[in-house]
Amino acid sequence: MKIKICGIHELEDAFICVDEGADALGFIFYPRSPRFILPKRAKKIIDALPCFINTVGVFVNEKEEKVKEIAEFTGIDTLQFHGKESPSYCRRFRKNHKVMKSFFPKDESILPLIDKYSVDGVLLDIPFEDKKEFPKKVLKKSVLKNILRKVKFSVISGGLSPENIESVVRSFHPFAVDVARGVERLTTKKDKYLIREFARRARKAEREKV
Repeated sequence: MKIKICGIHELEDAFICVDEGADALGFIFYPRSPRFILPKRAKKIIDALPCFINTVGVFVNEKEEKVKEIAEFTGIDTLQFHGKESPSYCRRFRKNHKVMKSFFPKDESILPLIDKYSVDGVLLDIPFEDKKEFPKKVLKKSVLKNILRKVKFSVISGGLSPENIESVVRSFHPFAVDVARGVERLTTKKDKYLIREFARRARKAEREKV
């Protein structure tokens, strides 16, 4: 199982994530996000990272040319589209990058929509209204479990934290998990202890799953 830590804003935080076993780091290029990062700042961090760490650029309904410009400038490995991007929009980026598309599954009716996308990974974000009761409310549903069973290279995101990651991994066996706010003390500022605990508990649950 892979671990992605999103919303990276500081070089020091990036190194902490790497040291604690993160496989991928996410950089949010959506201006309305509180974790938005300027491409120039992201490039400085990315250029300093060691090899074998995947870098992910998060975009929301951005113009194609702008995405290409940022991706080329920063050297991002993977593009994550988190808005209403169409299948054809996503497909046009796959020549030069790995592409991940985000969805907010409330029931299995979303499966035909997911099937329309020819992408390298699917991120399943927890709907906002469920996050307050996550993971208790979500774990009771078979919907997410059924979707994960049918969707290859699926990533669970939204509402994850050191406190709930073990139950999520044991219940859903995802290809990867994605966390941002759950390992922060302050917005954009990652916490070493929370990152360490998140990674430790996620790996522990992965080893124990049956």
